[in-house]
Amino acid sequence: MATLAKNLPGLTVCLAIAAPCWLVGQLFPLIGGPVFAIVAGMAIAVVWKQPSRRRTQPGIALAGKKVLQAAVVLLGFGLSLAQVAQVGLTSLPIICSTIAAALIVAYALGKALGMPAGISTLIGVGSSICGGSAIAATAPVIRAKDGDIAQAISVIFLFNVLAALIFPSLGETLGMSNEGFGLFAGTAVNDTSSVTAAAAAWDGMHPGSNALDHATIVKLTRTLAIVPITLVLGIWAARQERRDPVALEARKNSVVKPAGRLGNFSLRRALPPFIVLFLAASVITTAAASAGADQALFEPFKTLSKFLIVVSMAAIGLNTDVVHLVKSGGKPILMGFVCWAAITAVSLGMQYALGLW
Repeated sequence: MATLAKNLPGLTVCLAIAAPCWLVGQLFPLIGGPVFAIVAGMAIAVVWKQPSRRRTQPGIALAGKKVLQAAVVLLGFGLSLAQVAQVGLTSLPIICSTIAAALIVAYALGKALGMPAGISTLIGVGSSICGGSAIAATAPVIRAKDGDIAQAISVIFLFNVLAALIFPSLGETLGMSNEGFGLFAGTAVNDTSSVTAAAAAWDGMHPGSNALDHATIVKLTRTLAIVPITLVLGIWAARQERRDPVALEARKNSVVKPAGRLGNFSLRRALPPFIVLFLAASVITTAAASAGADQALFEPFKTLSKFLIVVSMAAIGLNTDVVHLVKSGGKPILMGFVCWAAITAVSLGMQYALGLW
């Protein structure tokens, strides 16, 4: 009860914003409810600041993260394991190409601009895999500074919002298929929130399409790349630390347990639980289908998922400080833009080369 009382004010605010945005999104599918919600949240955040919103902040934070994860899990109902495996495998070449492009661009541009390795690594990983989640998993591995973490998340989120606003219309202009746009959104948009927002907007523009299903599977497949990348970074960081005489002396005088061979790598941080729950929902769907259950049984889950995405977009908009995003710094923003442009170009190029678009 205490937890409910703590989160209820913020959840109520998000629902109050999401409900009209959901309805307006039905009237203007070219834009869609998620985009209306995130823009409305950002506009409200400009005038509604702390400390007046302190009481609602826990619920808003919950809606921006946990509600979104619940929406993704609900999408697993109605998707068989065969569908998940097929879409995941088809997207692997493009996922690997976009991840490689972002990491290479971030490393090269970081060197050229003389940026600290920490912020360059975080922007590269955040751009290539899954935004804030990848940054959160990577930061302790490379011992990133709090300022670098905040700056990287701000930069990544700036281009997430732009992608959610621009990509559905871009896909329409390019004449992409529903599956093609799902693959594009899943590989070229960074954070799960913006992937689902862009794909849900596309589905609103094309009634009956399944871009949201495809984009979610591709995005979750891409998210799994956090595991090997953070593992490699953990090993690299541990070796660098062992070679650093200053760090070596500090460890001798410290009561903190030094990093092991894998550095500060954590499988629990690197593999978000909601991915496991998404797969569990797919297992339930597969078993139900084998038992002869009607596919229409799962439609309410998909509808609820789309509404929860609108709720989470309202929360994310409320948590967005537009002024802070603009002031994040020229070099990090430039790096974020170049990584974003590289991922977009490689995703489209690979689809064209493989005959998927």
